[in-house]
Amino acid sequence: MKLLHTEIEIYAPAERVWELLTDFASYPQWNPFIRHISGSLAPGESLRARLEPPGGRAMTFKPKILRAEPNRELRWLGHLLVPGVFDGEHSFTIEPLEENNVRFVQREAFKGLLVPLFARSLESNTKQGFEEMNRALKERAEAAPTEQD
Repeated sequence: MKLLHTEIEIYAPAERVWELLTDFASYPQWNPFIRHISGSLAPGESLRARLEPPGGRAMTFKPKILRAEPNRELRWLGHLLVPGVFDGEHSFTIEPLEENNVRFVQREAFKGLLVPLFARSLESNTKQGFEEMNRALKERAEAAPTEQD
């Protein structure tokens, strides 16, 4: 198993961060890592997501939503090829720190036969993609609404 973890403090209410995180249609405008995502935001539903990790190869996959708790957590499980070969359980968590201030955490646990082959790329390219997305989300959430909406 391989675990990735990134986090960033965002000076915005949890509701604002959740609104941006779940506004999939706007991802191409601001998200440097998840360039496209579509689907219904309900447990058991499948999404279609296109990831473009920096320095890595773009990929499209169809994760299934495990949890979608407004203003708190979005979690999904994705597979490369078939389950058990290369699986990733990804979570986005919004942790309130104080009024208008949250910690945004991205985690992913990778399991499967091919994970050791991709460990180096996960630690560099994929983790960098998480960090770039975190910074872009922070910038967008902290900006005045009229600047982007």
